[in-house]
Amino acid sequence: MKAIAYSTYGGPDVMEVLELPEPIPTHHQVLIKVVAVGLNPVDAMQRQGRMKMLHPLRFPQIAGNELSGVVVGVGRDVSRFVLGDAVVAHVQNHVSGTLAELVVLEQDLVAMAPRSVALVNAAALPLAGLAAQQALGPGHLDVQEGERLLVTGGAGGVGLLAIQLAKLAGAHVSATASAQGRQLVEQAGADLSINYREHNSSDVAELFDKVLDLVGLETDRDVFSCVRPGGKVVSLSGPLTPAGIPEEVAGLRRVLIRPAAAAMSRKAKKAARAAGATCDFFFMESDASGLAELGGLVEAGKLKLSIDSTYLLEDFASAFERLESRRAKGKVIIVMPA
Repeated sequence: MKAIAYSTYGGPDVMEVLELPEPIPTHHQVLIKVVAVGLNPVDAMQRQGRMKMLHPLRFPQIAGNELSGVVVGVGRDVSRFVLGDAVVAHVQNHVSGTLAELVVLEQDLVAMAPRSVALVNAAALPLAGLAAQQALGPGHLDVQEGERLLVTGGAGGVGLLAIQLAKLAGAHVSATASAQGRQLVEQAGADLSINYREHNSSDVAELFDKVLDLVGLETDRDVFSCVRPGGKVVSLSGPLTPAGIPEEVAGLRRVLIRPAAAAMSRKAKKAARAAGATCDFFFMESDASGLAELGGLVEAGKLKLSIDSTYLLEDFASAFERLESRRAKGKVIIVMPA
């Protein structure tokens, strides 16, 4: 089977199309014929080696962290899926590998794809949807009706879904975006679009109860001047905090990473304390039940998927170039061979 893989850390040039053996499902696993793969910033970070302290890779490493596809094989203990089911999935954080014609996954990582959208477009849902859902939910921001929420980087894949989910929860939502992204965040339901090239988030008259940071607090500490005392800031873009180290990172590696995470997040934590707010980073987790819930919202017309661009497998280099340009509005998708 064909797969996009790399055998060393590096830039886009280390990726290539490889012919690899077809995987075989066992026990509770399903074999999925991949239809499309959504690209995400984490794909580039993994390839660059920026996450090797947390999740070192085994080479050759197949790229990709989410997919849409069709079940074409099942292990003997699979009970949730049958041949022909259209599905979506996000792999576990410490394992990538969806940019291949065939992928084997545990059935507990897989959910039925929403039937109201093309299966190619459904590949935009898993990672961005779960990240937005978990960031806004209990244990993190826990956004409530009537609260004022700021989403930085609102025109990206996560941001556009976060805006919609926050509006469904009854929040007042502001989002930062470029002039080119303004229409998208407003279509997603944002009450206010802030052009970050012309204004700071703190230019808004009223303070925010909560902030979802999708830009990176190293470069955007302005959020702490616009969050009220007692408010919360949650970041998906860093810096890593000790509390944000994933559970699967254990033993000596965890011991070594904790002081590094404390050092990286010291300035952001200090700014948060000065504002009387809290600040934390987290990694989203694979969650088939949460993904099924998101799929239900898509089917009901309550959640719209935004696609920036689609590329064929042989054009994967252009797809990653678009992703890494940071100019994409919505998701970049690679379509696998039929």
